Amino acid sequence: MTEPLDEIRALVREVIRDVLPKNLPVTETVNLSTDEDLAAFVARLLDLDPQARDDLRAGRRRFRLAAPQFPQSPQSPPATVADGRTAVNGSAVRTLQPARRVERGAVTEKMVREAARAGERLVLGPAAVLTPLARDRARASGVEITKEDGER
Repeated sequence: MTEPLDEIRALVREVIRDVLPKNLPVTETVNLSTDEDLAAFVARLLDLDPQARDDLRAGRRRFRLAAPQFPQSPQSPPATVADGRTAVNGSAVRTLQPARRVERGAVTEKMVREAARAGERLVLGPAAVLTPLARDRARASGVEITKEDGER
């Protein structure tokens, strides 16, 4: 029974390859949580061969930051302290970003760029929509976007 499934999978892969545009960008997730990680990543970029550098410049090769992992204590829930930091077991572990609310309308790349400059995260109301270009800008800029549902 596996032979027909393998044949079907091969056909599906072939159709997908024919339908998708050629030279789709390759996105690699990188973890830059320490200075050593950053130094190793920069050294790797400096050692790229000419073809890989051209791919990078042309946007055929991209990088995405891995989501940061913040330690949480399972015994006690985090509490927000007065200066906007999150405290776990009495010590502050990360700073909460201020939020910019968008109740309705389209969230554009420009709005995301402004939020990134201000160090804000975006909170979208039920009537707000996020444009694809704004979503890409948010990923590239590290702007957190949350969408509220319409039910209360």
